[in-house]
Amino acid sequence: MTLVSIGPVTNDLITSGENKQSKTGGACYFQSFVFEKFFNDYLIITNCGDDDLIKDFPNSDKVELIKKADTHYFINEYPDISNRDVRIQSTNFANIPITKNDLEDILPESIDAFILNPLNRYDFPKETVEYLAGFDVPIFISIQGFLRVPGDEVNGNHTIKLEDFDDLYVILSDVDVIFMDESEKTILRNNIDVDEVVITNGSHGSRVVCKDDEYKINAVKCDDILDSTGCGDTYMAAYISKKLTTNSILKSANFASKIASDKLGFSGPYKSDI
Repeated sequence: MTLVSIGPVTNDLITSGENKQSKTGGACYFQSFVFEKFFNDYLIITNCGDDDLIKDFPNSDKVELIKKADTHYFINEYPDISNRDVRIQSTNFANIPITKNDLEDILPESIDAFILNPLNRYDFPKETVEYLAGFDVPIFISIQGFLRVPGDEVNGNHTIKLEDFDDLYVILSDVDVIFMDESEKTILRNNIDVDEVVITNGSHGSRVVCKDDEYKINAVKCDDILDSTGCGDTYMAAYISKKLTTNSILKSANFASKIASDKLGFSGPYKSDI
């Protein structure tokens, strides 16, 4: 069962109190560490302008790079080290879309599911999502990036505002499972007609809303939180890994909550040797 995760890799600056660290990031990057442990048959397709970022993935043989002229750059600031649910972000809003032409020659012959990980509204044009929908396999998508638009300019980057737009609902009509957090849900003007919506809420847990039911999942406590960047992406990858092998929403959400909690306990992406 081949899982293809698509989206940008990023160059990040993480600021927590007086501590500042430059790190590789992006949803696909964080997801790859979960897949390497729990779902071996995967491929990461990512785009950036810096080839060196690929070296930080756990298995570069499972990464296809779409070389672009720019790289996503994010500043993630945690002003209160005792509350990692609060994060202030800014970014360069790199305009480096992943197009149908980019993907046609690098997609594997056998594909069982796609994961789409936009980091801003430019990343996945409507035509790209329509093309991937034509493969007639499940599409999992993070809504976060589609909602991001530039706010105030700060030292050459922009703060992030969240807004929906009309084409978003056209794009989402082609997907099967949507991931978002509670703040992103409040931005949506219209209901989304999909089989599954997974909604995370940091230390308050998560819930999965289906057509006929809703599952509420408690967060798994982490006593020593070191780094929350990438926790949502870790949750998403763990959920999908378990869902594709068990087809159980409850098992998938509980597993994702546990793996996301494990990731909180150390700096950087999920590590399996804990």
